[in-house]
Amino acid sequence: MAMIASAACLVAFHLGLIFWGLVPNLVSRPLHLALALPWIFLFVEGGTARRWSGIVLCLLGMAACIWVAWQHSALGDQYGFLEGRFQVGIAVILLVVVLEAARRAISWPLPLVALLALLYGLFGQHIPGEFGHSGTPLASFLGTLTIAEGGIWGSLAGVSVSVVAIFVIFGAVLNAGEAGQGFMNIASAAAGRLKGGAAKVSVISSALFGSISGSASANVASTGAITLPAMTKLGYPKRLAAAVEAVASSGGQIMPPLMGAGAFVMVELTGVPYTAIMAAAVLPALLYFFAVWVGINAYAGRYDLAGLAEDDRPGLRAVIITSAFFAVPFAVLMWGMFVTGMTPQYAASMAILVGFVMLFFHADGTFSLGRSLDRLENALINASRQVSMIAAIILCASIIIGVLSITGLGVKITSLILSASGGMLWPSLLLTALACLVLGMEVPTTAAYVICVSVAGPALSKLGLEPLQAHLFVFWFALLSTITPPVCGAVFIAAGMVGENWLKVAVTAMSLGVGLYIIPLTMIANPSIIAVATEPLAAIVTLGQIGLGLALISYALIGAFRLLPRLGLGLAGFLVLFAPVMLAG
Repeated sequence: MAMIASAACLVAFHLGLIFWGLVPNLVSRPLHLALALPWIFLFVEGGTARRWSGIVLCLLGMAACIWVAWQHSALGDQYGFLEGRFQVGIAVILLVVVLEAARRAISWPLPLVALLALLYGLFGQHIPGEFGHSGTPLASFLGTLTIAEGGIWGSLAGVSVSVVAIFVIFGAVLNAGEAGQGFMNIASAAAGRLKGGAAKVSVISSALFGSISGSASANVASTGAITLPAMTKLGYPKRLAAAVEAVASSGGQIMPPLMGAGAFVMVELTGVPYTAIMAAAVLPALLYFFAVWVGINAYAGRYDLAGLAEDDRPGLRAVIITSAFFAVPFAVLMWGMFVTGMTPQYAASMAILVGFVMLFFHADGTFSLGRSLDRLENALINASRQVSMIAAIILCASIIIGVLSITGLGVKITSLILSASGGMLWPSLLLTALACLVLGMEVPTTAAYVICVSVAGPALSKLGLEPLQAHLFVFWFALLSTITPPVCGAVFIAAGMVGENWLKVAVTAMSLGVGLYIIPLTMIANPSIIAVATEPLAAIVTLGQIGLGLALISYALIGAFRLLPRLGLGLAGFLVLFAPVMLAG
């Protein structure tokens, strides 16, 4: 009962912020954390020590958050400077609670980076050379991070409160009903009968589901529970079945309209409207899934992969009925954003209300109050867990961003990138890509993107990239770690679900997901691919060019040819993709 009450409060608070109007940032953002803390410290399994430490940290953290919200007017007049030991104590509690919340939510790497950033801010003045800093008074340093809008309550926290939380709730409401089955039915009806159909069903359903879940791991666990048994039953090699699901699920985070939390963070960091980001992201996302589709065709030729049996494909009536469970809320969302001009979060709130109503309807035409209430409870609890986890990630990342700003370290790293690359664009891009890959192995995609773009983004902009180009490039490469060893979380989950060696799955996934490595580079070499809103004809021509290049490279990696023809295909694909820019240069 406590969980349901807490979940209802969290969901009602975030929806209320959208409908109530303006609420001071030092009220809404601390209360956002206060409502998230029980889901990280209390409503989790663990031993006695973990449970009691969780209770203490949760109570202290909630008390500190409520105090900041209560005192927001007075704190606004302090301009981030702490007054007295009590306020220093509040600041220390908040920082410790945020670090520990992130550790419990996603393990130690991100909070360790944040802790190192704090230590640099506190003691960096003792570092000799250009990477030291002049020092900041303790009361000012801690205050800027905890009682002003320059640290954990900064702009990223605002994105978490007012946008990410709303779309996470929207996804949870859809998933609690029959929208997931609707995704599967549409995918099965569209591609199930094709050669390699079971794998293609995985691609379509994962693209649809992943666009609202925003998590590759969650996508694998949900759609994979249906698609993986279907593929293995039809005789697909286990490594291929798991690789298809891992690669398809990873693409959900780059697939409009929602793209997980990344698109909304990008809005805040670039100042580019949400609709413009969606327009820029759509063709690269389609190219990614096209490359996966081509790879499946190549494997189908090698292994004679069958489609789904007719008995396993849904009928037209089932497709129409179940698809309504996501089509209606999505239609409300799109209507709100594109027809009436509502903000994305307001349109999503309207769609959430429609989704809540649809939880009381069932595809089989029956009515069961108990089943509907179970769905409602499931939606509230899953939404609260996901909102809280993302809040922990974003607020912890905000500590790092705050320290970079206070100490000027971000500018110094930007200068290092520029000097290491000799002031040339492509070496800078490769250095940035490597940093994204390494950081993405340790922290979630959104956090890796935020940290990398904060330090590398200015360098890429100085070298001539448009802000949206730079941000999309970094975001795509932050996603690489989902299928790239040694970490590759999506691969681990998919391999475990079919009982296959994870390294075999990872190698297959990398060949299927080759677009994830190449498409970000084509955004730089062929920027018209992200200019569909302003240069539609050029974008379509570039789409065909990149699609041809990706197809050639996919067949070079996967096709059943001898070595020499495969090398020729690969070279031809490379030339199709990059020869124009090389000749222009």
